[in-house]
Amino acid sequence: MDPINETHVCRPGLVVVDVAAADDAAALAFQQLLADCWATATAPRTTRDAGQPGVWLRCYLGLHQLAVPSTTSAVVLEPVSADGRR
Repeated sequence: MDPINETHVCRPGLVVVDVAAADDAAALAFQQLLADCWATATAPRTTRDAGQPGVWLRCYLGLHQLAVPSTTSAVVLEPVSADGRR
């Protein structure tokens, strides 16, 4: 993963979020949940590292800027244990 640039966190309320997930759908869905709440610079796709399991992405949040409420219903995520069982 690339180092975090000081510009990305130069003011209070700016956050860099690194997401690691088992697959593209999970990583992008989590990123969308963040984007539904706050102004977010989203990653257009995930990245895979050769020989490593899963995918990752990095997105940037501005916690001082609430996102415009969407008309879609809220998604409720169920807790998942480390071994993947619900």
